[in-house]
Amino acid sequence: MTDLQYHYNGVSTYTKVKGVNSLVLAHQTEIETVNNIPCFFWGSLTEPYITAKCWSTIAKVVRSSFGPIPPSLRDPIVSAGTERIRFEGFSSCNGVYVRLDMKPESIDGEFIANGTTNVDFNDPMLNALNSIQKNEKVTLAVGHRELQVITSKTTIKEKKVTLPMRWIKGLTSVQLYLANMNLKFELNKVQTIQLFQSLPKGNVKSDFFITKRTGKFMFSTLATTDGVRIGGIHRLRLLEGILAIVDKIYVYVSPDQESCAIVCEFGKMQLLMAFSPDAYRGFSGEGKALENMTENLPLEWVYGLNSLLKSNETFDPTLLSIENDIDFGTMEQLTSSLSSIGLLGYDLTAGNHFYRQLPFKTDRILSLNPRLKNAKKLVDNADVRILKNAENHVEANVKGSGVLHKVVINNEDQRCTCDWFTAYQGKRGICKHILAVKMLT
Repeated sequence: MTDLQYHYNGVSTYTKVKGVNSLVLAHQTEIETVNNIPCFFWGSLTEPYITAKCWSTIAKVVRSSFGPIPPSLRDPIVSAGTERIRFEGFSSCNGVYVRLDMKPESIDGEFIANGTTNVDFNDPMLNALNSIQKNEKVTLAVGHRELQVITSKTTIKEKKVTLPMRWIKGLTSVQLYLANMNLKFELNKVQTIQLFQSLPKGNVKSDFFITKRTGKFMFSTLATTDGVRIGGIHRLRLLEGILAIVDKIYVYVSPDQESCAIVCEFGKMQLLMAFSPDAYRGFSGEGKALENMTENLPLEWVYGLNSLLKSNETFDPTLLSIENDIDFGTMEQLTSSLSSIGLLGYDLTAGNHFYRQLPFKTDRILSLNPRLKNAKKLVDNADVRILKNAENHVEANVKGSGVLHKVVINNEDQRCTCDWFTAYQGKRGICKHILAVKMLT
C-alpha cells in the first residue's frame, strides 16, 4: 500500500490507495500543492559567483525576444525540492528555453518543504547579481510567495508574480524536443571559447552549422551529415556572459536536425539553453503534445500522481508502475498526460524526466491549443467520416470550409490535404483534421 496525500478545496486528506482505480482522487481546483509553509529552502550558495552569472544569463534570456513579439519582462520559474533547485524560463518569443540545474553540492542549507514559485528578476536584483564576488557569502531563500537573495551589501526580495500563459504552452512542448535529442559534440573550455570567437556578427538570417574539422569546432554555412543546425545563430550570444567560467559544453540535436540544445557544465551546476528550429517562431511542436491529449484519460489519475510526486523528483514510470500496481500501458498514458500539461521536465545529461509542480488548471490547456479545441469541435459535429480503419492504416474524410480533406494515417506517416499540412509537412505539429481522426480511432 502507498500513502497518498491530496488536497480538496484546501483541505488535506489521507487515503490508502493501490492500483489505478484508487488514483481517482478528489478533484483539485489547481495543479498546485497547498502549502502553508512560507519557505521551501533556506541556505547559502557554495559557488556564489558562478550562480550569479547563471542567474544573470537567465534574466537576459527572459528579457529577450527574437520574433514578432516585443520583449517584455518575464519571470523565472523556481522549483525547490529533492535536494535541488531549478530556475527556468523562456524568451518573450518562446524560441529560447533556459534552465539552471543547481545540484545538491551547489547549495548548503535546509529544504523545509518542496514547491514552485515564479518571481520577477528586476533591476535591483540584476544590480545585486552583477556585484557578487567569488568569495562573498550569499544566502538564498525560496518560498511560496517570494524569493530572497542576501549578500554582504544588500537584501533583495522578489515577490511571486503570475506565470505567463505563453510559458505554460512552451513547457508542454520543449521537453518533448529535449527527450528526443542526442548528444553530438563535447567541447572543453578552450574549444568552447574558440568556437564562440567565430560567432557571426549581426542578425544572420541564413542557417549555420556547428561542425568539427581537423579537431577544431567552427560555425559553417555548409550543411554536413555530422553538423548541428543552428536556426537563428545570433541567439547563441545569450551564452556569452558565462563562457569564461564554463568547464565544458555539450551540444545536443534533435533527430530531424531542426532544434538543438547546449548544456554548460560548471561542476556543481549545469545551465541548459534550448533553441527552437528558427528565430522567427517559438517552440511550436505542441502537435506532439496534442496527440498525447487525445487519450480519454481521467484527470483524477493525473491529480493522484501529482499528490505522490515532489518538485524535481526523478520521474521513473517503471518504478511507479510496480509500486502502485499500475499496468505499463496506463502508465504510458499518464506519462504522456503529465508531459502534455507541462508537469514533466527533461534532464538531458541524466537522460530522464523530473517532476515539476506548476500553478495552473489543466482545463486551460484546451484554450492554449486552438487546434485541440477545433479538433474536438469536428468530432462533436460529426464532421469526420472514417473510410478505412485497418491495423496501422486509417483513411478518413474530414469536413472543411466548403471542401472535404482527405486524411491518411499509415503507421508513423500521416498526411492531410489541408493548407496547414501542405505548408509545414508536420514540422509544426499535426493539423486539426489529423488530430480529429486520431481522436476517433
